[in-house]
Amino acid sequence: MDTRSPQVSIKKAAPAALWNPEEDDTLVCLDVQQETHDVKTFTFASPEGKRFAFKAGQYFLFDLDHNGEAESRCYSISSSPHRTNAFSVTVKRVPGGKISNWLHDTLVVGASVKANGPLGHFVRSETGRKLLLLSGGSGITPVMSILREIADSCEPANVVFMHGARRPQDLIFRDELACIARRLKGLRLHLLPETVTGEASWPGLSGRISAEYMRLAVPDIAERTVMCCGPAPFMAAARRIAGELGVPASNYVEESFDAAVIDEPEIPAVKEAVIKVFQVSFSKQARSIEVSGDQSVLSCAKKAGVRIPSSCANGVCGTCKSKLISGTVDMNHNGGIRQREIDAGLFLPCCSKPLSDLIIER
Repeated sequence: MDTRSPQVSIKKAAPAALWNPEEDDTLVCLDVQQETHDVKTFTFASPEGKRFAFKAGQYFLFDLDHNGEAESRCYSISSSPHRTNAFSVTVKRVPGGKISNWLHDTLVVGASVKANGPLGHFVRSETGRKLLLLSGGSGITPVMSILREIADSCEPANVVFMHGARRPQDLIFRDELACIARRLKGLRLHLLPETVTGEASWPGLSGRISAEYMRLAVPDIAERTVMCCGPAPFMAAARRIAGELGVPASNYVEESFDAAVIDEPEIPAVKEAVIKVFQVSFSKQARSIEVSGDQSVLSCAKKAGVRIPSSCANGVCGTCKSKLISGTVDMNHNGGIRQREIDAGLFLPCCSKPLSDLIIER
C-alpha cells in the first residue's frame, strides 16, 4: 500500500460515471480531519473521479496491508449520500488496535487503499417516518450519515437524535450536530455524557441511557423507528429499554461490527442422511480441524481456536475473506465478496460449508 502524500490528482470523469463495486476497488485519500482527541475522519474518492451511489447507514470493507499481513476492516460511511464525489469514514483509535492505530498514524492525503462497497442493510426502510437515531461512542457514524442525508435533502423531519459518550469532549460531531439542530426543523438533539469530567459547566444531564430517561426524552418512542449503533453493552441496554417502552421488534434496527462467538444450533440427527466430515487445514497456522458438511468453516474454526478475523458472520461484511488453496465449498454470501474475487480463489468462511477437504491460506 502506498502511504506517501504526493499532490492528489483526481481525473475528471463524465457525470454519469459511477463507482462499480464489481470492477472498482481503489480509493485515494482526499482529506484527514481530527474530530476529537482520538477520532479522525478520512475522506476518499475514486482516482478516476467516479461518483458513489450509497445509502445512508452503509459501510465499506477496507482491505489493508499491515506489516505484510492482509487485514480487513468495516467502517461505516459518515458522510451524506447526496455528496456523491467522495465519501467519509470516521474512525476511533482503539488502544492496541492494529488497524485503527495504523490509520491514525500512517494514512495521509494522497494515499491509496483498497476497498469494497458500499455494503450493509442498516438503512431507512422509508422516508417520512418518525425516527429515533440512537448511538454510543463511535457508533455515531452510520446514524450521522442518516441525519446528514435528511438535512441535505430538506425533507420534513421528525427525528430525535440521542448520542452517548464517556465525557463531553468525546462527543463526536458535537458542533455540527448543534448547527444542524438549529436549522433543521423537527430535530431534537440529546447528548448524554456519562460524566462531566473536563467540562464542569456541562448544561445537560449526564449518565447512561435508562428507561426513565427515555420516557422523558422520547415520550412517543413506541411510535418511532429506532435505529441504534454502538458498543455491544450499549446496544443490549437500548434493545431492552426499547422493548420495555413498547417499541415493536419490527421497528427496532441495529448495526454492529462487534465480533461474536458463533454457536450454530444443533441439527437433529437424520437417520436417512449421513453427514460427511472433512479435514480443513490452515496453512499459515499449521492447524487442521474437522468440519462437517452442515457447519460453516468459520464456526468450527472459532470453536477450535483458529484465528480468523470476523465480524458479521453472515456473508455481508467480508472481514473473514480468505484464500482457498484447494477444495470446494458451498458459499451463500450476502454481498461481502466480489465475483472476481471468487474467481481468484477467495471465499468467506462464515457462510461456506465444505464439500471436500480444504486447505486455507490462514
